[in-house]
Amino acid sequence: MTALKFEISRTDGGSAARRGRIHTPHGSFDTPAFMPVGTRGSVKGILPHLVRLTGAQILLNNTFHLMLRPGEETIRQLGGVHRFMNWDGPILTDSGGYQAYSLAANNAVDDDGVTFKSIVDGSLVRLGPERAMQVQNALGPDIMMAFDDCPPSAEPRKPQGQANDEDGQEVDARLSAAVRRDTGKKGYDHAARLQVANERTVRWLERCKQAHARPSDQALFGIVQGGTDLDLRSWCAAQVANIDLPGYAIGGVAVGEPFEQIARVVKHTAPLLPADNPRYLMGVGYERDLLAAVLAGVDMFDCVLPTRNGRNANAFTRVGQVRLRNAKFALDPQPIEPGCDCPACLPSANGFGECGLFSRAYIRHLFMAGEMLGPVLVSLHNLRHFQRFMADVRETIGSGGWRGLIERWPVAAPGLDIHGS
Repeated sequence: MTALKFEISRTDGGSAARRGRIHTPHGSFDTPAFMPVGTRGSVKGILPHLVRLTGAQILLNNTFHLMLRPGEETIRQLGGVHRFMNWDGPILTDSGGYQAYSLAANNAVDDDGVTFKSIVDGSLVRLGPERAMQVQNALGPDIMMAFDDCPPSAEPRKPQGQANDEDGQEVDARLSAAVRRDTGKKGYDHAARLQVANERTVRWLERCKQAHARPSDQALFGIVQGGTDLDLRSWCAAQVANIDLPGYAIGGVAVGEPFEQIARVVKHTAPLLPADNPRYLMGVGYERDLLAAVLAGVDMFDCVLPTRNGRNANAFTRVGQVRLRNAKFALDPQPIEPGCDCPACLPSANGFGECGLFSRAYIRHLFMAGEMLGPVLVSLHNLRHFQRFMADVRETIGSGGWRGLIERWPVAAPGLDIHGS
C-alpha cells in the first residue's frame, strides 16, 4: 500500500501555481487545499457532515492536545482518530513542535525535545521525535508531521509589523514568551537561535523517519524552518529535501511577520522543495497569504481563522471582514454575504428545506444574547468562504485569469502583484 500519491493535473504558465489531487488511505482531496483545524478532534461547534458540506475534504488535528486528552492510546483502542471523531476523509496531524513556540511560557527546549507543563493538569510532559511518531502512529492520521523546532520569527527589539490584526496581541505574547524562554545569561542571539532550530529540525526529522512505524499507510512530511533569513531557509530546505519523504512543509511563518515577509519567505522556499511532492504551508492564513503561496507553488494550507473569527462574530467576505456585533447591523435584513451559498446565508441550498436566510440582525442578536447558534452560523459561513475561495483558485490555475480572480475576491488583492489576463 502507498501512503500517499500526488497527481498534478494542471500548471500555470505565468506562475508556479499547480492544481492536483492527493490520494490517501481515507480518500482523496483536491489541491490547492485548505484544511479546517479540528485541534482536539473537533472543528469547534460544527458537526462533521456540516464541515464536509462547506466543501472541506481534509481536516487537521493537533497531536499535542490529543496526546494530553484523551490520550493516544484511548483513541487507538477506539479505532483511530477517523472513527473517534466520525470523519471518514483524510486527516493530517501536526507533531506538537509548534506548541514549543505557542506555549513557550510553559516549556523548555533542548537538543532532544521539549518538556511541557501540561495545560490539563500541570504535570510535566516530554515530547521529542520518537514520542511524536509514537503518538501519531497510534492516532492513525493519513498524513503526519515531523517534530521540529519552531523559533521566534524575529528579534524582540525590532518592531513587529502585524499583518494579522485580529491575532496581533496573541502573536506578540507568543513571541515575547518564546524569546524569554530562549534568553540565557549571555543574552539572546536571534541568528544563533535560528541556526540551532534549523540543525535540530533536520536531526529530529532523521530520527522521526527512523521511528515511524507505519510508513506504508501514514505519510510523513518534513518541515523547513529558518525564520525570515533566506540563507537559512535555503540550507534547511536542502537538508530536508535530501531526505526521501512523501511531502514537505514550510513552517515558522505567520508567527509575527507582516505579509510582505511571509510572501518573500514562501516565494523563496517553495521552489526549493521537490516538485513532484506536495508542498504544505503551515498555519496560513488570510486570503492574500493563501493566494501568494499558491502562486509560489504551494499545495496545502491550514488555519484556525475561519472558526476562531467565527466565534468572535467576525465574518469573512469577498471584500473583507464584517464585524457582526456592530450596532449598524441591528436592523439589517441581509444575509452575512449576499450571493454566498453557505448554510447561514442560503439554508435552502444545503438541504435545510425552504427556510429563509439568517439575517445579520438575527446573528447579531444571537451574539449579543450569548446564544450558541451565533458562533456556529458564522463559523459555517467562514469555513464555506475559504472553500469557495480555494475552489475558484483551483479553477483559475492554468487559465491565466488571475486578474479576474482578484476582481471577484478583492480581499485577496492588497500587496499582490498579479500578472496575466
